[in-house]
Formats: sequence, C-alpha cells, structure tokens
Amino acid sequence: MERHVQNFLAHLQRRGLSPNTVKAYRKDLEQFTRLAGVGHPSEVTVIAIRAFLADLLSQGVSKRSLARKLSTLRAFFKYLVDSGKLAANPAASVRTPRFERRLPGFLDVAQAKQMVEAPAAVQKELSPRDSAVLELLYSSGMRVSELVSLDVDQVDCRSGIVRIMGKGSKERLVPVGSYARSALEEYVRVRRAKPGERALFVNRFGGRLTDRSVRRIVSKYAMGLGLAGKVSPHTLRHSFATHMLDAGCDLRTLQEMLGHSSLSTTQIYTHVTTRRMQEVYKKAHPRAK
Repeated sequence: MERHVQNFLAHLQRRGLSPNTVKAYRKDLEQFTRLAGVGHPSEVTVIAIRAFLADLLSQGVSKRSLARKLSTLRAFFKYLVDSGKLAANPAASVRTPRFERRLPGFLDVAQAKQMVEAPAAVQKELSPRDSAVLELLYSSGMRVSELVSLDVDQVDCRSGIVRIMGKGSKERLVPVGSYARSALEEYVRVRRAKPGERALFVNRFGGRLTDRSVRRIVSKYAMGLGLAGKVSPHTLRHSFATHMLDAGCDLRTLQEMLGHSSLSTTQIYTHVTTRRMQEVYKKAHPRAK
C-alpha cells in the first residue's frame, strides 16, 4: 500500500499541487491504511471505506472532515484505476456525508478599513510591509498561500494587476485598488531581501515570508483593534468577497477573482449578503415586522 501511496503523492506533486495539499492527502491515506488494516489497494472494499468513515464519525470527527477524507480516497483509487493498477474505484459509490455549509465570517467595511490602516499608525521598520500585506489580502481576495508565493515580477504596481498562481497551478490575473498599489509601491522601495531572493514579501532576515508569519501579522493588528480571535487572513478574503457582492459584483466575475473552480463554492457568499439584506429590511421598513 505504501508504494502506491508514494507514487500517488509524487503524481500530485507533478500536477503542481501545493505542499500543504499533498501533506493533507498523505495524512488521510496513512490514517486510512492504519485504521482499515489493508496491505494492498486490491483488498479495499466499499464496506471497508464505509466502516472507516463510520469509525471516525463515532470518534467525533466532523462530517466536513469525513467528506474531505472520502474525496482523498476517491482521488487515490481513481489514480490507481487510471494507471491500470485496479479494475474499479471502491470509493466511487460511497455517498458523501451531508453537512451544513457554514457561512463565512467577515468584517464590515468600517472594520476592514481599520484593519488595513492599522500598520500605518505604528511607526516601525516592518510597518510598510505589513500595510502592503493587509491591503493586498483585502484588495484582491487572494489566499494566504497565494500571497506568500508571490514573486516581485508577479505584481505590476502601475497597472494594478497581480498575477496569482492558484490551486493546481492555475494562473489568474486580479486587479487591486489604488490603496493597495500605493502600499505596495511604498513597501517595494524599502524591501530588504537577501541577494537573489525573488519573493515579494520577505521577513526581517530577507527570506520569503511564510503563511504562519502572515497569520501572526493579521492577529497582531486584529488584537490591537479588539478583534482578537475573530480575524485571520481568510477573514479578509471573505470580507473582500462579501463587500464586492454588496456593491453589485456578479458571481462569475467574483468566482474568477477568487480562483474558485466551481461557481457553487462562490455562491455561499450570496447567503451572507441575502441574510444581511433581510436584517436591514426588518430594521428599516415600517411594515416589515
């Protein structure tokens, strides 16, 4: 089983999936191999997969996590079928656990403004970098993994276009606003990188900034605003999407900017904006109650 798992992970790496994604696949497959007690993929049955999921459910694992693990198994066995190692995919007929989609958390416009402007109030060496990080996250809606993977030549401050390499090595062009462009221009002027370092955002030692460091940056300024525990880089992405829809952006355009492969993923934001619209209506209309 281990040899087939390694070949599958190598296949994912060749396809350009991120190290974090490959790591998640590895973890799921190792857990399945351990708990299901199988030595070869041909020994895996539909019943074995169902028993694996049922066991995890009884341990309190969420249905969302179970759905992800089943997706991993489907992809793994599909790879084996496509490469001629198996005759059929035993995970194909296993039904995906149903779970309620959680509405994403987001900041209102005033809170988002406070967040992106917070570094400017702190006169420190890294303030220009932090301003550029926050402005770019909110202005583009990119993922934190996409932000830290940006190289200097992927950002054109004059045109306000950022070339993002998203999931599955899919490239997309996203516009950013004047505030983000100004913050980026200011940061690039004072950027101190090691010789030959291509990363746009660097740490105090001149090396590429990590996603963990970006999370710490966001948490630091959120804490200063009394928003500790409520704001992450993904919150800024959700805020971007919600504010764009509120201002009249259509779903297809938003899907393109967020880098979603499926429109159904983008549609969750319509629930957010509809809920807010209903709340405003109930408060504002004299005959709403």
